[in-house]
Amino acid sequence: MEFLSALTPLFFGLVGFGVVVGIIFGAIPGMTATMAVAVCLPMTYGLDLTNGLALLLGLYVGGISGGLVPAILLNIPGTPSSITTTFDGYPMTQKGEGERALKTGIASSLFGGLLSALVLFLFAPTLADFAIKFSYIEKFLIILFALTVIASLSKRLLLGIFSGVLGVWLSLIGAYDVSVGGNGEYRLMFGFMEPYLESGFSLLPVLIGLFGLATIFQEAEAGIREEVAGDLKLEAGKPFSFAVFRGQIVNLFRSSAIGTFVGMLPGVGGSAASVLSYTQQKNFSKDPSKLGKGAPEGVIASESANNGLTGGALIPLLSLGIPGDSTTAVLIGAFTLQGIQLGPLFIGENLATWDTMMVALVFANLVMFAVMFFAIRHIVKVITIPKYLLYPGIIMMCVVGAYAINYGIMFDVWTLLLFGILGYLGQKVGLEIAPLIIGFILGQQAEVYFVKSLESFGTLSIFFTKSPIAMFLWVLIGISVAYSIFGLIKARQRDRDHGPDQ
Repeated sequence: MEFLSALTPLFFGLVGFGVVVGIIFGAIPGMTATMAVAVCLPMTYGLDLTNGLALLLGLYVGGISGGLVPAILLNIPGTPSSITTTFDGYPMTQKGEGERALKTGIASSLFGGLLSALVLFLFAPTLADFAIKFSYIEKFLIILFALTVIASLSKRLLLGIFSGVLGVWLSLIGAYDVSVGGNGEYRLMFGFMEPYLESGFSLLPVLIGLFGLATIFQEAEAGIREEVAGDLKLEAGKPFSFAVFRGQIVNLFRSSAIGTFVGMLPGVGGSAASVLSYTQQKNFSKDPSKLGKGAPEGVIASESANNGLTGGALIPLLSLGIPGDSTTAVLIGAFTLQGIQLGPLFIGENLATWDTMMVALVFANLVMFAVMFFAIRHIVKVITIPKYLLYPGIIMMCVVGAYAINYGIMFDVWTLLLFGILGYLGQKVGLEIAPLIIGFILGQQAEVYFVKSLESFGTLSIFFTKSPIAMFLWVLIGISVAYSIFGLIKARQRDRDHGPDQ
């Protein structure tokens, strides 16, 4: 089998290295899995696709998993997806059960990650085979549906829509490339920018700026306060035993499945997955009053859903070319560096890469478990690393990476700075970064599919009458929009009845 030749010691070493670095990023509050992948993306420039993906998938799994460390020990989510881990993890620490809570979360993360990898392996090729039959019309509607889902699940509907539209608008800056049926005409370039923006903004500096530089700007504004004592230790309390999972098998499967499913929805993210799974566990719990007071089942629900997200988010990415979350949006950069187009044909035309990705994902989860479970007393010390030592090095990696992406173009460094400032200022006014970046990634594809559909059929009505698949997609779009409107009305009603702070 061809893919076996790619499974070299370097391949497994890069997966392991990525997991360890990802755990460090996830364990330090403010540094997320997305930031880890974005900052380390330029490192894949000198690697082939297989080894580059091995590193990035290790970072992804490690970054998501590492967030439980500060969530449980400090009541500070290391990543957005570990918010609900604080609900029961920190109370367990207060009762002297910090190590038990950590190991419960680590084992749950392993289960969620492996189950999501299985779903990815079984479902993504089937979805890709089905999507191959799509015409330009169905492809455009798929992207439209993805953008409506992002908007409907944003914290604020109108800002979510605006963020997605802004991302699409930014993606259209530059010349309309003749290779995709355009006429080479310059658009939105303001004259004096033509020498720099003929090809638009480069994807990788945009990603690194929004997810790397913007985060550091936010930390700098808040002031880098070191609130953790340098001698942080785990108290000797009730020891961990796998007996904690007795009676929690349904919880494990349900929460992992919820995480996987939510991961498939574009731009939703791990926080929604963990909140939904935690809520469901509370609904089905024999004693819901225990949750929030140090119940292991709450940690199990949150952490299995977090890592269930990893495989689920890769399903739309690899089968449709649509990222499931902000981290998989950054993963597109690795394929861009290698000149590979994601979409329905990717798996069929790159079977060896697909197989090695599955091996890397499974191996990353096993390494994550081994490293965190058996060395957790050492890993918790990561929290005490001073940020004033970390952030200058990260800024340097961002700048060097952006400069080297396109063989030394200084404008890419300015792009990095521009989008770093945009991400920093945008979040102050409520701009949603995930819709913005996914709109940026999908904007050009949406334009091409829309224009080619009109060129082929000459009328807008074709988007409504072409095929049963198109009609089904319109139904999904309608449901998505209706859900968002219903949620907006419900939120306003709740504010009127109880006040916005209730």
